[in-house]
Amino acid sequence: MRFDIITVLPGLLESPFAHSILQRAQKKGIAEIHIHNLRDYATNKHKSVDDYPYGGGSGMVMSIEPFAACIEKLKAELEYDEVIFMTPDGETLNQRIANQLSVKKNVIILCGHYKGIDQRIRDIYVTRELSIGDYVLSGGELPAAVLVDAVVRLIPGVLSDETSALSDSFQDDMLDAPVYTRPADWNGHTVPKILLSGHAGEIEKWRFEQALERTKTRRPDLLK
Repeated sequence: MRFDIITVLPGLLESPFAHSILQRAQKKGIAEIHIHNLRDYATNKHKSVDDYPYGGGSGMVMSIEPFAACIEKLKAELEYDEVIFMTPDGETLNQRIANQLSVKKNVIILCGHYKGIDQRIRDIYVTRELSIGDYVLSGGELPAAVLVDAVVRLIPGVLSDETSALSDSFQDDMLDAPVYTRPADWNGHTVPKILLSGHAGEIEKWRFEQALERTKTRRPDLLK
């Protein structure tokens, strides 16, 4: 799977993609992540990519020309399944969306800044708008990194234990059950006996009941 991320701050994305699961996915050739500096597509002397908003008001708006030039160049070379804009007013990212995107081949992600991007980019090029929560960040780079991480770990071959992702929270519209590891007794705090019993069927039943109870308590909205 290939991701092309368009940003004015490419350095901000270097670390998230250079470690752990995302690094391994790239080394295995399962995921490709390409970062494009939006300023490379600015044609003015100062390489600026923003301007004052029509109608007045505070803040600056990201200009249409650099985004359009970069997107058009990419689309001339490859066919893309999605052009995603990370924005606070987009659809909230969840596990269902991550699952849907994990079967795509090529995806462009746009990172906004300032007061946002010219609406015409959203109208003409963007196929999906996603948010990672009801709050505003300085730019779309961190949300883009979150999206890529959530999607890549679902691609077959990325995780050493492919069943691990299938049992994550939200996969069955429920939160995950509590988990434990050694030692079985730590300062009088013990692991539930059922997990030490070796009875696979009873353990799965216990995990389901715990997951259901945790979901009812913490996220009852998921059960609707």
